[in-house]
Amino acid sequence: MADAGTPDRAAAPPSGTEVAETSRPARSTTDRHTKVTILVALAANLVIAVAKAVGGILAGSPALLSEAAHSVADSLNEVFLLAALRRSRRPADARHPFGYGKERFFWSLLAAVGIFVMGGCFSFFQGFEALRGGAEEKFSGYVAGLIVLGVALIAEGASLLRALHQVRRQGGGLGGLRDPALRTVVAEDGTAVLGVTLALIGMALHMVTGQVVWEASASLAIGVLLVYVAYRLGRDARDQLIGEAAAPELSGRIRSLLEAQPEIDSVEALFTMQMGLDSTLVAARIDLVPGLDSERVEEVAVRIKRSLARTFPDADQIFLDVTDRPAGEAQECPAATGERGGA
Repeated sequence: MADAGTPDRAAAPPSGTEVAETSRPARSTTDRHTKVTILVALAANLVIAVAKAVGGILAGSPALLSEAAHSVADSLNEVFLLAALRRSRRPADARHPFGYGKERFFWSLLAAVGIFVMGGCFSFFQGFEALRGGAEEKFSGYVAGLIVLGVALIAEGASLLRALHQVRRQGGGLGGLRDPALRTVVAEDGTAVLGVTLALIGMALHMVTGQVVWEASASLAIGVLLVYVAYRLGRDARDQLIGEAAAPELSGRIRSLLEAQPEIDSVEALFTMQMGLDSTLVAARIDLVPGLDSERVEEVAVRIKRSLARTFPDADQIFLDVTDRPAGEAQECPAATGERGGA
């Protein structure tokens, strides 16, 4: 078996460098836009957190205090996301030869934990405390609380619109939400708008009926909402951290390109992994047509890697393992089955 498992950037420096240089400006521009979106959300959350906390203490409102905790959690998460943008752009080095792209996923996971602990758990605590001990509010307290929530709704809505604009700028739909930092901001702002709406409804019903159960229920509902969002964000970050494959559509296109090469008899196995927002590892076990000598095999491997890098700019780590084994035997090898010790 001949091994051509060196990465593309080593085998084809000119092509790999050209691809990297072409994609870097667009990536940097996108990061700048995302940074502005995060800073807008951070500024809004800091101002709103202070207003909600002061209003909640003066009004004795559990729903308002729950929303204050929500805004504090969101503010801390924005700091995490800013760290993700900065640290994920660091170039590869000897300690991390595949780069630091997964930093984005790690800090997004911390943001999800922050939403769960600081937002969801505190909201549950406030709701249960209100049900257990009751809460008395003056009319002025209701008015102050409703004004604070109204301002918060406007600010959170403006931040959400900015985030959605960024999503549309990056292609819209699921494609626009590829960046975990932007996805977290959209989830936070959307949850904040829903949370403030629930708090408004709970406080208004408390004011009309005099029953604290409405406001306590709003606080518990906010807690459920935050825990659910934290779970979804944390699950996505976990999948990406432990090594999520590229989209099936992309994997299919890579396989089709390989199978279209005249020197490749068959593609025995193909593996992909997302190494960052714009970085994908591609590893393929291929069977070449008979009759190629070792020098020709090396030339073919370099040409195929360059073709993959040009066609798929995100595929910046490409490994080819050339084998002459039958397809059935290759599929049972450790690399194809995922057993320890695979090439």
